[in-house]
Amino acid sequence: MSNKNKMSKKANKNEIDETFLDQTLRPTRFEEYVGQNHIKKNLKILLEAAAGRNHPPEHLLFYGPPGLGKTTLAHLIAKETGKQIKITSGPAIERVGDLASILTNLSPGDILFIDEVHRLNKAVEEVLYPAMESGVLDIIIGKGPSARTIQLDLPPFTLIAATTRIALLSSPLRSRFSGGVFRLEFYSEDEVGEIIKRSAQLLQTELDEVGRKEIAKRSRFTPRTANYLLKRCRDYAQVNKKKLNKDMVSSALNLLEIDELGLNSNDRKILEVIIEKFGGGPVGLNTVAAATSEEEATIEEVIEPYLIQLGLLERTPRGRAATRKAYEHLDFNYPENNSSQEKLL
Repeated sequence: MSNKNKMSKKANKNEIDETFLDQTLRPTRFEEYVGQNHIKKNLKILLEAAAGRNHPPEHLLFYGPPGLGKTTLAHLIAKETGKQIKITSGPAIERVGDLASILTNLSPGDILFIDEVHRLNKAVEEVLYPAMESGVLDIIIGKGPSARTIQLDLPPFTLIAATTRIALLSSPLRSRFSGGVFRLEFYSEDEVGEIIKRSAQLLQTELDEVGRKEIAKRSRFTPRTANYLLKRCRDYAQVNKKKLNKDMVSSALNLLEIDELGLNSNDRKILEVIIEKFGGGPVGLNTVAAATSEEEATIEEVIEPYLIQLGLLERTPRGRAATRKAYEHLDFNYPENNSSQEKLL
């Protein structure tokens, strides 16, 4: 066998290992799922009651920022009920026929998980209503006067949907999640630390307490980000053949340009542009986007929420404005007598 083929096989194996690695870090029992305690309590009651009636759980909707565990909760519910879970996403279901194919291939009690459900085609969404409410699928065959409707009975199933933008979800669809609509909150630093501790054990990586807290502090209160940073710190320590401690963690995160508040280069760039070019604001979103060569949607949906949560940025009727805390974090002198900042005082 040639060296090229050997390298190709080795690369494929590494890719498979990384795929299984992400699955390994996902909790397999509710007891392993850290945080979101109010949701877990409600789900346990709902699942226990449904099992007592020998009936599938009612339809559920999870919403909140990316990386907080919406997909993980769907997998845990499937494990708790002992049923199969079929996974798809809103953009993947392009036509009514795609949804019909998925629903008719479900077995009794199966769980259908639709991620980014707010991106469902409206025609597909209309067909989903009777499937959720009455367990039937109405399909129209033909067009014009010769068109006719066929009604197919579906096996009892549970729809679990997830979205990062619940405002884009239509009211009729949202109202049909009879099991509940649950918002996932950001995690505390201690909760993220517990997640990192468990992930480090699964990765067979030695990580001291100080290093664990350092990663947790920069993880943006998000488990997905915490696991990503842990894996990159592990790689850095492995390449440098050193123990993963606070110094190694700090060096690795500095290499990734992630500072002590968890801000990356894009976050800091937005704040620096507002402070340096526009006197701290307020300045319109489209102006900030043009000055940073960043899309407005990316700034509004990805970058701004964390900056606002930390109190580094404010949205005002006149635009975006950097706060005193942002000035101090980036080592800028705060303009005490700047009239454009009076609203922040």
